[in-house]
Amino acid sequence: MAIKLKKGSGGFEKIPIDMTPMIDCVFQLIIFFMLTLKIRANEGDFNINMPLGQGVGQQSELPPIKVRLEANPDGTLRTIAIGRQSLGNDQRAFALLNQEVLSLVGRPGAAFSKDIEVELDADYELQYQYVVSAMTACTGKVDEKTGQPLRFVEKIKFAPPRAKRAK
Repeated sequence: MAIKLKKGSGGFEKIPIDMTPMIDCVFQLIIFFMLTLKIRANEGDFNINMPLGQGVGQQSELPPIKVRLEANPDGTLRTIAIGRQSLGNDQRAFALLNQEVLSLVGRPGAAFSKDIEVELDADYELQYQYVVSAMTACTGKVDEKTGQPLRFVEKIKFAPPRAKRAK
């Protein structure tokens, strides 16, 4: 199809372009992207209470579940203990920790589970991966049937750091 241009006095005449359809398309795209946006929870967003100064802090009605993580001099895990019971130092120890916390809580999602605190007392030299594994074991597990996470406790706090051991 041939386009005929009108010749005016100074050359070719400009053809006006209507911007309304382009603005409509832009607004439809903006609305489409706003409606299809999925907001996801941040990964690794733990509800953690860091230790405060001496004598400061709230006392909860229930005493915290105390979990002790001891380190070897090279930073590896020596043992996990809950109360006075030693659970070991391998992956099975984290599974036992998970079972012990569940037995103390009663059942996942219990009404008072929001009030229960777990206090992690880790050696200064302990590698971070063991602390994260202990936090994961204390907070809950994944249901095998549904694949949904089951929460045991919501609050995890850390005991004040212990001084470095002399070498």
